[in-house]
Amino acid sequence: MVPTNRPMIRKDMADLVYMTEAEKIQAIIEDIRERTAAGQPVLVGTISIEKSEVVSQELTKAGIKHNVLNAKFHASEADIVAQAGYPAAVTIATNMAGRGTDIVLGGSWQAEVAALEDPTPEQIAQIKADWQVRHEAVLASGGLHIIGTGAS
Repeated sequence: MVPTNRPMIRKDMADLVYMTEAEKIQAIIEDIRERTAAGQPVLVGTISIEKSEVVSQELTKAGIKHNVLNAKFHASEADIVAQAGYPAAVTIATNMAGRGTDIVLGGSWQAEVAALEDPTPEQIAQIKADWQVRHEAVLASGGLHIIGTGAS
């Protein structure tokens, strides 16, 4: 095992097993509601496009706003990733071989600046200040919460 460059701060939790897929989805919904109520961003990992679509449909039925990141939405990937670390953001992501993307806690201030046509130094400074507030809020809420939906 290769040692980490920095001390490990991730908290690994025990796996939870459910008798039915419906029970598992309901538990995911409850966990998301609890985490987002505290302002914590949530990443839901799925093993296939089909599973991500099922989870998305159930979150929509439950009234939970979310983004889906899978091969079908590849064109909007950068925007989805840029927003995934915002307070209370919910993102469903499908495993895609050979990919690794950093989710910035508080969102990507660089993406906000890039969205402006000709940003002034004052606008950039304000965006950075707003990002710092969001970043600190996400850290205080516990950071990014990751839910793995498993292999079933």
